[in-house]
Formats: sequence, structure tokens, C-alpha cells
Amino acid sequence: MTSWKTVMPHIKKIKFPTTRSWTKLAIRPSIDTVDLSSTVEKIFTDIWKNGDTAVAKYTRRFDKATIAQTRTSAAEIKAADGKLSMDLKEAMQRAAQNIRKFHTAQIEKPKVIRTMKGVRCWRESRPIENVGLYIPGGSAPLFSTVLMLGIPAQLAGCKEIVICTPPDKKGKIHPAILYAAKLAGISKICKVGGIQAVAALTYGTKQIPRVDKIFGPGNQYVTAAKQYAQQKGVAIDLPAGPSEVLIIADQTCIPAFVAADLLSQAEHGPDSQVVLLSDDDGVLNAVLAEVDKQIEKLPRIEIAREALRHSKAILFKSIDQCMAFSNQYAPEHLILAVKNPISRITCIINAGSVFLGNYSCESAGDYASGTNHTLPTNGYASRYSGVSLDSFIKKITFQEITRKGIKSLGPTIECMAKAEKLFAHQNAVTLRLKSL
Repeated sequence: MTSWKTVMPHIKKIKFPTTRSWTKLAIRPSIDTVDLSSTVEKIFTDIWKNGDTAVAKYTRRFDKATIAQTRTSAAEIKAADGKLSMDLKEAMQRAAQNIRKFHTAQIEKPKVIRTMKGVRCWRESRPIENVGLYIPGGSAPLFSTVLMLGIPAQLAGCKEIVICTPPDKKGKIHPAILYAAKLAGISKICKVGGIQAVAALTYGTKQIPRVDKIFGPGNQYVTAAKQYAQQKGVAIDLPAGPSEVLIIADQTCIPAFVAADLLSQAEHGPDSQVVLLSDDDGVLNAVLAEVDKQIEKLPRIEIAREALRHSKAILFKSIDQCMAFSNQYAPEHLILAVKNPISRITCIINAGSVFLGNYSCESAGDYASGTNHTLPTNGYASRYSGVSLDSFIKKITFQEITRKGIKSLGPTIECMAKAEKLFAHQNAVTLRLKSL
């Protein structure tokens, strides 16, 4: 039987939930999707009909900014250098170096396979020509996302890369976002965010080009807009919505570290979710006490507190049960603060990105270890991967069949085509065989 207890303000502790209750426990916080769908459709329709005029209208309404020119100028990009500390620029350069190194290793060289005598097959990569990168820039401008998306897009060879990010009330883009774009080699940066940015990238306007695929995380409004864009023929990377983390901790964890990781996700936004699992009640209590202590020092305390209202700390009978629940939850970020975490890797079926051991903080993946931080949320890790170099390319297969090859393979094709009653398919082979 499930028992509920409030351990600290706004966070729920659950002891020994039955497997029947797991589905309910895995549900993420959400807003009214009916009203959301209506809003998305309305904005998309307006931008389809009125282009940049509609974009400017929604920027005034939602971002409280009046924008005369959507595209950021070269002078604005250049000026960003002088507005950042040397320490930050050097940190961003190091992060860019690691991200580039990790994603360069994903470049696939064509490998020709001889399936039988006279038959050669292989696969080659081609870039998606036009891509749009959505960069959140509201309460927390995510310049790291520019590096995470821009660098693999450049490595893939995308012809046109466009960044859309919301401006501040003065109509400016955060200098760190502009500097990150420079590091990634991107110069097309548009001052537009939210649903209107996704709509503009979907349809194209005079100032914002239409793209073939849209990338980037965002809140539930942005996620809903990306999903709507799919209906209009534009591909998306994945349903990346509000951030989340699930941590499995045993007696070997360091409670202060675990609490810090929980809060690092809670401060993303009020609709973020953090989940703590353990087989030890003392561990749960120690971590939650640390959360209570550390949250008081956060500048974004109210955001974190709101996120904790729908967050959970769950006590299971064993770490094996914790792993099983995690696989059902399919977290964006999974941290294993347990003894010998490497031995648990084979148990992981669903997760966006995994962090092993007490010193593998999730912040490392967010910024600078090299792995990509654009990951599936809301349980989509059970069927989506995070962004990688492959996200920016298409795979094209090739085959070359010689005279010997069609002699060997032809009868097989004829037999199968005849059985499916596709006689033109059969004849395409028969003609060739007769010519030999």
C-alpha cells in the first residue's frame, strides 16, 4: 500500500508504492493541452497569413519587446565579445572544444558491404540543408544550447543554420548567446522566441527563412508548437519539453551532492520535475534535508519551490526496483549515485543521458563534458534518442549490381515479386536476365 508524507514544503515522500501505482507516479506535470493546441494553431495561422507583422505582434505581447529588425546585425554579434568576462569566454571555448571532439567522433565513413558476388551495398550521409535552432532565452538564456546544437550542425555540413531566441524587453539578445553562436560559426540569429519562432521557421517570412528541421528545447508551449510544425511538413529533433532528472541513491551517495543535482533541475522552470529513488529511508531523509537547506540560497528559489510541488521522493525495497521504476519513467537525465554504478549500466533500458557515480554531476552534461544536452523528456526517452550528429544528417543507401550480380540475385527477386503479384517488378529483372 502506498503511503504519502510531506517531508518538506511542496515535496512528497512515497513509501513502497505498488507496481500498479507506478504508471500514475510517472506522470509529469502538465497544463491544459486543449487550450494550448488552440493557441498554437491561432498563432501559426496568423504568421502564415501575416508573416513578420504577426511575429512582431507576438514579440510585443509575450516578450514585451518592440523589434524593428528581427535579424541580429553583425555589429551586435561583434560587440558581444566585450560584454563577457574572459573567464566565461574561456569556459565556453573549452566546452565547445569538448562538444566538437565528442561529436566529430560520430562522423561515419561509408562502408561497402558485398552481400553476394556482384552485389555491393553501402550507405552515405548527407546534411539536412536548412535547420532552425531554438534557443530558450527567457528567465535563463541557455547559451550552452547554441553550442550543443550549432556545433554538430556545422560538423554535419548544414547549408543554412538559423538561430531563433527571444529578446529581452530592450530588444537585445544576451551577449553569451551571440558569443556562443560565433564559436559555432553561426551568423543568422533572429530575435524571436516562443510559438511564434517555431511558426516562422515552419512557414518562413521575409526576415526568417523556412527550414527543413527544427531543433531545441523549450517549455510546453514550444514543445506543442514543434509538434504542430510536424503536421505542416517540418521535421523536429524530439519532444524536448520541461527539464527533469531522476536520481537513484543508496548509502554510498553523498546527500549534499544529490540534493544539489535535484535543485539544478528544479531551477530550470516551475514545470520541471525531479524524482529521487532509494532503498534506504535514511538516505531520502538526508537528501531532502539538504534540499531544504540548499534551496534557501538559490536566487531562483520560487521557481525551484514550484517545481518541487510536483516532485517526488520514493522509497523502494531494493535498488533493482528503483532501476525498474526508472525504466518505466524513462527520465531525461538519470543519475546513479550508487555503489559500483558501472555494474548497473546493463539494467538501463530507457534514459536520455546517464551520469555515473557521485562526481558525475548532471551539470557536466548540460555544459561541458562533450555529450549533448538536448534530450527527450516526458517519457519520450523510451522511444527517442538525444540530439547527436546523426540528427542533422540523412542516410542514403546505394547499391551497385553487376552482370554477375543480377544473374545470381535475379531469380530471388523474380520469385518474390511474382508471389506478391507485382509483375512489373518481376519483368524489370526478367528483361535483364534475358539480355544476358
